[in-house]
Amino acid sequence: MNADFISAIQELGKEKGIEPELLFQAVEEALVTAYKKNTGASQNVRVDMNKVTGEIHVYAQCTVVEGEPADANEISLEQAQEIDARYMVGDVVEIEVTPKNFGRIATQNAKQVVVQRIREAERGQVYERFKGRANDIMTGIIQRMENKNVYIDLGKIEAVLTPNEQIPGEIYQYHDRMKVYVVEVKATTKGTQIMVSRTHPGLLKRLFELEVPEIHDGVVEIKSVAREPGMRSKIAVYTADSNVDPVGACVGQRGMRVQTIVNELRGEKIDIVKYSEDPAQYVANALSPARVISTSINEEEKICRVVVPDQQLSLAIGKEGQNARLAAKLTSWKIDIKSESQAAAEEAAADEATVEEQE
Repeated sequence: MNADFISAIQELGKEKGIEPELLFQAVEEALVTAYKKNTGASQNVRVDMNKVTGEIHVYAQCTVVEGEPADANEISLEQAQEIDARYMVGDVVEIEVTPKNFGRIATQNAKQVVVQRIREAERGQVYERFKGRANDIMTGIIQRMENKNVYIDLGKIEAVLTPNEQIPGEIYQYHDRMKVYVVEVKATTKGTQIMVSRTHPGLLKRLFELEVPEIHDGVVEIKSVAREPGMRSKIAVYTADSNVDPVGACVGQRGMRVQTIVNELRGEKIDIVKYSEDPAQYVANALSPARVISTSINEEEKICRVVVPDQQLSLAIGKEGQNARLAAKLTSWKIDIKSESQAAAEEAAADEATVEEQE
């Protein structure tokens, strides 16, 4: 093994951000294996490699014993003291057993080990870099599409956007830049694997944190998110600062802040509602843009009965029940919506029934 190879290991270690000493240790371990494999030896050996010249020496390690040695890993006290009179029982004697032409075998094995260790170290570095990014938002570039999976370059690693995590109807094109939500980062035998999403409610939350300084600074808090990806979302916001309008902060001047998020989500409609500790008020707010006349709460069944103007019943329910469904998901309350005339008719029927019972 020549000095050029040693220099190459040192330079490669620096380039890849790996301590060269770790690579040298790996090479020495590999040379021990190579020695035993090529000589058929079973005794303990140590390989010493000069970090400047590349010169290699192999030493058999034998424990000094009283009497006859039991195997190749032992040496008698008499034999040991022939080498050095200071040896005692229990000491370890090192005897050089470097084979001829071992340098050629060593170099071949060392190259393979160095490449393998660099790959392992790079995988470890990638995992360390990305493991803390779970539940975070990242920007990537679409690299390829295979079997309905979209592969996104996040820098030094590809993330996988599976069909279940893709927004229905969203078109993905090569080299497009887009933001994704990191669902999971895991180390596998093939390296670090990152699973991302465009449908996760966390993506909407992180986008608002990026676009709204008041949320990033903690002045405005996101209490809840309900989302039907690609169609519509609702987000409930709250602030303890009476001088701040949480909804207005999220909407931004002329709607610029929320419009940026809508554009990122390819036109997904977003309702921003004010959170309230009062469930009745919270449900009424969540049914925006519909106007609510009255609400009544059934705490036991966790049902909120809502009355809206006749002309706004369809708006409150939404297309295929979407508005009511999202409001229920946002507030965690079951919502029973009635129009003003329906509520009046039910009340009249109830009053009539009461009169009949009294008679």
